[in-house]
Amino acid sequence: MYGRYSWHTVMSMSKLPQISSKKLIRRLLKAGFQYAPVKGKGSHTALVRYDDNRPYLVIIPHRDPIPKGTLLSIIKQSGLSKEKFLGLL
Repeated sequence: MYGRYSWHTVMSMSKLPQISSKKLIRRLLKAGFQYAPVKGKGSHTALVRYDDNRPYLVIIPHRDPIPKGTLLSIIKQSGLSKEKFLGLL
């Protein structure tokens, strides 16, 4: 009924803001992420953050706005809680 997303995920998606990749990258850099080593050219940016020696790699597509499902995946990749992540925006 909701495709590949659960009901809870669909309801969470409706509360996510629309944000461009440029704005998201700026906010994540302020939150302690840094650019990951470049592994090639493309339409994505990779950012990394280390927490207790554990790396959190976030891949951000260059889109305006970033699709809500993609934004949910970025939140999970970041290792931040949804509330803390949304506080950055």
